[in-house]
Amino acid sequence: MTPRTLVGVAEVPGGEPLRLFQRGADFMIVLDRNELMSTRMSGSEVALGTMACARLATRAPRLLIGGYGMGFTLRAVLGEVGADARVTVAELVSGVVEWARGPMAALTDGCLDDARVTLRMGDVADAIRDGGWDAILLDVDNGPDGLTRAANDRLYSVAGLAAARAALRPGGVLAVWSAAPDPAFARRLERAGFAVDEVRVRARENGKGAAHVIWFATV
Repeated sequence: MTPRTLVGVAEVPGGEPLRLFQRGADFMIVLDRNELMSTRMSGSEVALGTMACARLATRAPRLLIGGYGMGFTLRAVLGEVGADARVTVAELVSGVVEWARGPMAALTDGCLDDARVTLRMGDVADAIRDGGWDAILLDVDNGPDGLTRAANDRLYSVAGLAAARAALRPGGVLAVWSAAPDPAFARRLERAGFAVDEVRVRARENGKGAAHVIWFATV
């Protein structure tokens, strides 16, 4: 087996550092011993983008993506929306953007330089408060139960969901990615006043791999 090589380390404000590994043509972002994302398993991140766009009620949407990751969701969104769309990517970890523009530049494929995209460094919770979003796509952790950073839990709290709902335009969509089901979170979405559609999506684009969960919560 081809050995795994450490490419870089990125500091996470208020959390443990992330590490980028490469094995052959594949990249992996790892927290401690947990593989958070991999170029081999992008199916559910792509689905987060395409399925959210399919639920949009406008042809010129304003979207907020929380967490760049490896850019799979961003590239999926850009492939679905037109020239009049505006997409803001909120990324807390500067090292993730450095990896995107450095060792993973071929994978990034210029998506961060797309004229429709604004990169906003900082906490997505601050960007949510700007309001006027047609869709908010959250993939900032392993799901509603924060793993990367304890402060992420506030996004999925009662107050956090209320803030997201208030920030969406009528017909807007809050899409939340998770590595595993969370019935308590699904109920919390409903109590926050959302109409909730829970979708299971395989980790790999070929329909294989672990089953991940995406909640599409509509105003």
